[in-house]
Amino acid sequence: MDYLIYKDESYYIIGLCMDVHKILGKGFSEAVYGDALAYELKVHGVPFTRETKFSIDYKGQKLAQQYVADFMIEEKIILELKAIEKLATTHIKQTLNYLAASKLKLGLIVNFGEDSLTYKRVVL
Repeated sequence: MDYLIYKDESYYIIGLCMDVHKILGKGFSEAVYGDALAYELKVHGVPFTRETKFSIDYKGQKLAQQYVADFMIEEKIILELKAIEKLATTHIKQTLNYLAASKLKLGLIVNFGEDSLTYKRVVL
């Protein structure tokens, strides 16, 4: 039997992203989609933080540079927004690094830049 971590939460988030894409379509910047999604999350009562910073540990030392995730949903899901032609392996690796730094288990990468919304679940 397959088990999806945070299945209901992630489907709900993707649904809100689909609503945003349905209204705005493709062609806007990542920031515009982020503002629209922040509005949807707030209206629907989904707890989130935006541009959440995560420290990077190197040999027991926190580095000056930090990862900045687009959204952290319910303090358990990293949400990365893209507005590009197509998702690439580098986006998955970036999200895996965010998950490692944050100690969270699920990341969602959502791309508003295609004709239809695309997304990828990334599990650490």
